[in-house]
Amino acid sequence: MHRQSLLRLSRQYGASPLVELPPPYLAPSLHFSIIRSPAQSSSFSSTAAAAGKDLSKSRGVSAIHRTGPKHPLGVSKYPLPKPVLSARQARDPTPDHGLWDFFPKDKQALSSPEYDIAHGRPWSIQELREKSFEDLHSLWWVCVKERNRIATSNLERKRMKAGYGEYEANDRDRVIRVTQNGIKHVLRERWYAWEDAQHLYNSGYRPEAEEDSFEAEAAQKA
Repeated sequence: MHRQSLLRLSRQYGASPLVELPPPYLAPSLHFSIIRSPAQSSSFSSTAAAAGKDLSKSRGVSAIHRTGPKHPLGVSKYPLPKPVLSARQARDPTPDHGLWDFFPKDKQALSSPEYDIAHGRPWSIQELREKSFEDLHSLWWVCVKERNRIATSNLERKRMKAGYGEYEANDRDRVIRVTQNGIKHVLRERWYAWEDAQHLYNSGYRPEAEEDSFEAEAAQKA
């Protein structure tokens, strides 16, 4: 825009002197800001202002500042209950609590390498075959508790960055896992044997008839 046009606009709309006008490349913005009528401007809120009346019922209600509603509610006549501060008594520790199984006998979170290395060999499959189902069930949960105890010590060892005892703990865990695999192997064998016996019985096989025929053959030979 020409400089004379800027001067004319400044005189017409009462703008600042020419020395305070922006450069010519900003003249369009100055032009539009000057000729904009007040009627075209809008307020911050698009909602029609109420004539001295607050239409918001929850205005000023804050749970942080504990400010309630302006108008009483139906439950306002009832007093609010107040919390009862009860003094908690110290409880004696339970020496035989089940959670102590997650820790060694000294009830320390971190087991020593001497404690972890003091173990025997895993149970063999032949030894487990001679055990009853109840014995295998008990032995399985003994192994589970011991592995939980090792996992607790490993977590504490990692948190403290102790730098020792990891080899002994992993070796003890390996022995326990071998025993658990043997227990599952024996139970799998018994399951297959039970399925075979059930199939033979459903097909008409009776062991009593085989014994009777065997005794009859022995009597004839005699």
